[in-house]
Amino acid sequence: MASYKFHNSSISGQNYVGFKLSAQGKKTYKTYNPELQKQNDHIFYEASNEEINEAVMLANDAFRIFKTFSSAKKSTFLNKIAEEILNIGNLLIETYCSETGLSKERAIKERTRTIFQLHSFSKLLNEGNWIEASIHKNNTQKISLPKIDLRRMNIPIGPVVVFGASNFPLAYSTAGGDTASALAAGCPVIIESHPMRSGTGELISSAIIKAAKDTGMPNGVFSNLNSSGIEVGQILAKHSLIKAIGFTGSIEGGRSLFDIASKRKVPIPVFAEMGSVNPVIVLPTILASKTEEISKIYANSITTDAGQFCTKPGLIFGIDSKYFDFFIEKLAQEVQKTSFKCMLNPKIKNAYDVKRKAIICRENVFEKTTCNSKIENKNYAQQTIAIVNGDDFIKNDSLQQEIFGPFSLIVKCKDMEELENAISNLNGQLTGTILGNKKELSEHSHLISILSDKVGRIIINHVPTGVEVCSSMVHGGPYPSSTNPKFSAVGTTSIKRWLRPISFQNWPNDLLPIELKDENPLGIFRLVNDKLTNLPI
Repeated sequence: MASYKFHNSSISGQNYVGFKLSAQGKKTYKTYNPELQKQNDHIFYEASNEEINEAVMLANDAFRIFKTFSSAKKSTFLNKIAEEILNIGNLLIETYCSETGLSKERAIKERTRTIFQLHSFSKLLNEGNWIEASIHKNNTQKISLPKIDLRRMNIPIGPVVVFGASNFPLAYSTAGGDTASALAAGCPVIIESHPMRSGTGELISSAIIKAAKDTGMPNGVFSNLNSSGIEVGQILAKHSLIKAIGFTGSIEGGRSLFDIASKRKVPIPVFAEMGSVNPVIVLPTILASKTEEISKIYANSITTDAGQFCTKPGLIFGIDSKYFDFFIEKLAQEVQKTSFKCMLNPKIKNAYDVKRKAIICRENVFEKTTCNSKIENKNYAQQTIAIVNGDDFIKNDSLQQEIFGPFSLIVKCKDMEELENAISNLNGQLTGTILGNKKELSEHSHLISILSDKVGRIIINHVPTGVEVCSSMVHGGPYPSSTNPKFSAVGTTSIKRWLRPISFQNWPNDLLPIELKDENPLGIFRLVNDKLTNLPI
């Protein structure tokens, strides 16, 4: 892997408090290059209490203006952000690599995904259906009630705080899905920049600020606040003018924010995408013909980018048989053949080592992989396959914990009843996968039903890694995979997190929002007396 040195040009280390750069705070820090095993050169200034409050006040003032902007104007803003991100050029790629240890190819791929997300929400805004306009004009019910005119639509909820993700510095961070969807909804965004991605975050923030100025957005529509710990995020979460939070990260971090938001005088929603082990069930018959194919595909899914994906398959279930034993051996061989990969930072690497050791040192857990070569870089992870029997797995909830890194635990069950019991005991997950041929899938509909109750996305004969950005994607699931299973963190439907419905009763037509006017000048689809149409009334 190529090593990238941190490029200081165009990076100030300051906070974006609205449109201005600011460095009032006394606490400073540096990001870290896990590939070179040293800190990057640039100094970043953590946001002070005054800067935090100013950013929130600006966001609140901006909301009064921003929420009135047309979908077309917001669409132009999002497209301009995408353009300005591309204009940063190779500096963004170099900075990304220097702060993550990930490859240039991964950085370019993630930038492409980020651009696509921005364009997707821009397109959604122009289509207008996200408004979910509904009109009941002149009471049509066959009951004796006064005739009323009642109309409903979605409106933005207010300023949103987004916490940058460690493993996706672009697609799930500063201009990622949370930010793009919130801005599309009409909500100003304050980013709590991830402390290990602050250079990448500042570059993206500069693109957003330039786009905001060029398209006539109000000052405060976006801010980026540096943070070296948890204090900045806690202050933001407690601020009375913040109306919602978006988070991608650990269960501990997401739950902490959820608890803070719930204890406020006026609680607010926290949309946190957190921990998941993404169980995979391998049914018996498919292994008779596809063991080698499945083992190669899943070895790649477990180890790509050191397994640092929230959708990595961390648990694999099967029924004891010669075919399953052969699969375990082949999977372990394929995993062991992969090269060591760099983890995102020493803290994540240490957590991986601690949790991995805690599992493989347990009685009745057996490691199937061995380390035959010296790991030269202390930030490189040892890829691991371990195995436990179904009964021991069921008895030990700790075996369900997510191990963020290239690790997967195989659960060998004695029969289908034990397998169903093991799946029934699982916590909520982002994904669940079943590998099987058509006949055995039909025969095990009960097992599929059990799994579907646990997950946000259920997969047949594929891998869980790779999260498509589209309206059909659900990236969420029952707790603890997320704090609200009704919403997705990926795809255009994620805009719903930042909206609330409002009804307008007996309003004169000329005072109604443009989306609800009789003439339907935008030509959007609306429910009119329970019939979907884009025609005027």
